[in-house]
Amino acid sequence: MYRLNSKDFLNFRASEKMKVNDYLKERGVSSRLIRKSIKDGNIYLNGKLIRKNKKLKINDIISLKFEDEEPNGKVQKRPLDILYEDDDLLVINKEPLMVTHTAKDDSQGTLLNYILGYFEENNIKRKVRFINRLDRDTSGIVLACKNPFAQDKISSEFRDKVEKKYLAICQGIFEDKEGIIDAPIATSEDGIRREVNYVIGKKSITSYKVLSEYDNMSLVMLTLHTGRTHQIRVHLSHLGHPIIGDSLYGEKSDFISRQALHSYSIKLKLPRKDEEIEILANLPEDFHFFPTLY
Repeated sequence: MYRLNSKDFLNFRASEKMKVNDYLKERGVSSRLIRKSIKDGNIYLNGKLIRKNKKLKINDIISLKFEDEEPNGKVQKRPLDILYEDDDLLVINKEPLMVTHTAKDDSQGTLLNYILGYFEENNIKRKVRFINRLDRDTSGIVLACKNPFAQDKISSEFRDKVEKKYLAICQGIFEDKEGIIDAPIATSEDGIRREVNYVIGKKSITSYKVLSEYDNMSLVMLTLHTGRTHQIRVHLSHLGHPIIGDSLYGEKSDFISRQALHSYSIKLKLPRKDEEIEILANLPEDFHFFPTLY
């Protein structure tokens, strides 16, 4: 019999009489994860392994075991700015100029490598499962899950039910201090840039509010209502107020060596509880050129 700790097990107490698989589905466990757990022998009833889809009795404990996993990248060590952590979730304030995920040209020195290092130091034998990824030059909140249940649950809600807010320092003074940008986005002909395109673009909506103004610059809070690549950068450029330092959609700046864009706030429900939390990420040091922030 296993010790059913919440780090290695997803545990439920039955509140009604029904089959195990149906009960797990009702609690948000995906069909794919249920099938895999049955195949791998990772479903327990009252602490004992079961192979059949048994009918539950009231107060039975159903448990789904998370298997130990090999790292999905090179393990490297570096201090991380951890904003929140529980058995399912690790939320990091990513520093600017750091790649989020490993790729062909970035197999080390990424946030994934350093989270794996943190996992190793804390005996967390899991892959890193990112929910969101930020551009190399964008700082702020990145969510990483520790198990497939949390990944499935948060991913399914991320687009429509998770509130995501960013801070940007933009060129110029906005005529309208608050508004909604409803402008479809498509990939441009070069395959790198994105652009507003009312013919073939996909629906893209960003709301904004100007918080402060200084020296022909504006500090803007933005809320994503869709999640297109480079959406905020494209929309602000479309308004005629590109982000300071954004060389792809505006121009380079002497103030900052990257686009002045920061993932500032995220509001989501924890995967095992019907509890909403809001997480805030402190601003990076390279935003210091806008004095009203400090």
